[in-house]
Amino acid sequence: MRRKGWHTHEAEGELILARRWPARFDLSVETRLPPVGRKARLAHQVRQDLWRALQSLRGFSPCVSVREVDGATLLRAGGQLDTSAPRALAEARLAAVLNDDDNRRRWLRWSR
Repeated sequence: MRRKGWHTHEAEGELILARRWPARFDLSVETRLPPVGRKARLAHQVRQDLWRALQSLRGFSPCVSVREVDGATLLRAGGQLDTSAPRALAEARLAAVLNDDDNRRRWLRWSR
């Protein structure tokens, strides 16, 4: 489904949110969260924070994947990168967003 310029696809328990389809994870970082009730709301919140952190990275288009695994939520965040960029720096920024305690608390509140 495409809504407001974003593609949302859910299959086999995994929700993927991406600006372009098919989704591409040229950069990605994963984290585990407690189970959530609303995967789409979680994906949109994470996507917004990713964009804020990496909007200066030319050619970057965020993608987020959310799925339940072993009683937890596995969140993969990253995206498509159409230009050459310092990959390690970009992935470090992604990890900082995903591991920020304030972000995680806000995401969990928002996605109940």
